[in-house]
Amino acid sequence: MIDLRHIETWVFDLDNTLYAAECQLFAQIDERMTAYIRERLELAHDDARKLQKDYYVQYGTTMSGLMHEHDVEPDHFLDYVHDIDLAPIKPNPALAGALAALPGRKYIYTNGSTRHAENVASALDIFHHFDDVFDIKAAQYHPKPNRAPYENFLKQYELRPDRTVMFEDLAQNLEAPHDLGMTTVLVCSDAAWLADEPHEKRPARSGETGDHIHYETDDLTAFLAQARTSGNSTGSN
Repeated sequence: MIDLRHIETWVFDLDNTLYAAECQLFAQIDERMTAYIRERLELAHDDARKLQKDYYVQYGTTMSGLMHEHDVEPDHFLDYVHDIDLAPIKPNPALAGALAALPGRKYIYTNGSTRHAENVASALDIFHHFDDVFDIKAAQYHPKPNRAPYENFLKQYELRPDRTVMFEDLAQNLEAPHDLGMTTVLVCSDAAWLADEPHEKRPARSGETGDHIHYETDDLTAFLAQARTSGNSTGSN
């Protein structure tokens, strides 16, 4: 039973969470991050790729590492890496319907930019269901899984953590929400292209869980449709 009748606020990560990782949209961003480092630091492709992943593990995001180590301007980096083809993303009326049925407020919380969130969620035809986007700039460029931006997020929107649920594809990024008292849902994927991600930061695979994970799913739309909420205490199947 998925009992979310206590939830008033719904918080969703963006990439590989609101859309299926199998569409490989984020793979484009991943490739552009490598290209950015290759061009900016004049490195060979393999060296740029290694540095990208090393910074990802050490700093939480590649961008954070580039800001600390090379004074990279974040907006320039974000504009470059999010210049992608959105064709793999199609309108998702089932997800839109599931979001519309949820009682309370809904937010996107992303380590990316608001512009990227708008573009992706609009391509899915779900952006109008969200109250706001809390992006990396709103987090003062402190990425998940750092605890401070989660605290600032809750404070900014005056949210009760015990009435808030967060959906995320990286298990590590749900540790702080759990510790703050939020309900946590891990969105899993078996997309083959994710296999070379660093173990410490690899998106979750089906069947993976942890003490800080309340629920896990490999189908976000079905999960939302089946959940018991205050707006639909019996759920739907």
